[in-house]
Amino acid sequence: MNKHENMAELSIKIKLAGREYPMKVKSEDEERIRRAGKELEEKIKTYRDQFGIDDKQDLLAMVAFDSYMEKLKALEQEQDSGIDENLAGKLKGLSDIISNSL
Repeated sequence: MNKHENMAELSIKIKLAGREYPMKVKSEDEERIRRAGKELEEKIKTYRDQFGIDDKQDLLAMVAFDSYMEKLKALEQEQDSGIDENLAGKLKGLSDIISNSL
């Protein structure tokens, strides 16, 4: 059995802004994709309720922009965390050198 035989594809439909989008997805990705669709629908509803916007293209654009901003923030936090870990490692190394020389 090769690697591709384990990755069964499912045909599913995701509803976004009142439209259904058929997709073929790997079975191990189905839950994540459905959750993403549900969260996007919730964001669309939030923007519709909060701003009184009914235009689906405007709502989708706002959700796309908001989602990308969240992604950029997460990437920046991840990079800051990596810098902090690198700095902590260097400080520990310096501390060890000082301790060993005393």
